[in-house]
Amino acid sequence: MTPLERMGGVSGLIHASIPTVAYVIVNSIAGLNAAVVVAVGASAGLIALRLLRKEPLQPAISGLLGVAIAALIAYYTGSAENYFLPGIWISLIMAVVFAASVLVRRPLVGVLWNLLRSAGPDSAWRDDRAVLRAFDLATCVFVALFAARFAVQHWLYDSGFTGWLAFARIGMGYPLLGLALLVVYWAVRRANRRPNVSDVSDESKERMIEVRS
Repeated sequence: MTPLERMGGVSGLIHASIPTVAYVIVNSIAGLNAAVVVAVGASAGLIALRLLRKEPLQPAISGLLGVAIAALIAYYTGSAENYFLPGIWISLIMAVVFAASVLVRRPLVGVLWNLLRSAGPDSAWRDDRAVLRAFDLATCVFVALFAARFAVQHWLYDSGFTGWLAFARIGMGYPLLGLALLVVYWAVRRANRRPNVSDVSDESKERMIEVRS
């Protein structure tokens, strides 16, 4: 399954922006309380729609959880801009985590790739400089992505531009993630073409089987 399919396909990308757009529009017309209700209601409606269409529910459920948390923060603080606050600080945390993984020579994209291919604790990919550099680059792209999200959206938050915050959240969301995934795809292909990485990975798997037996 491709990353796009995991996110619900093109329709999933479009649906993901509906609660945020609805929140901003309703907030400007009817106020914060109504905007909170509409945003959560829109997310719940997307789950029902996917259920009727027999489409994957995970993207919609994750979206509902995120919208509910953001909406509750906005409601209890009485500030419409605070709806975007969780996403802003999560971006900063993710930028720090990805950057730290590069500094300790464990680029997170490479670590996740190694786990997904069920290679166990195999470190062959880190011993290959070309592969390590590729995953360093892919991880740094995510550092730049999350750092840009934080910088732009935090400035808009401080300035009180709720409408522009919604625009930035949508525009800097899946579109930028898609570009980052292209770099990840390049790094993974580069790693898969390195015979020494694949050979050691197979040996690692054989040792794991022997230990289990």
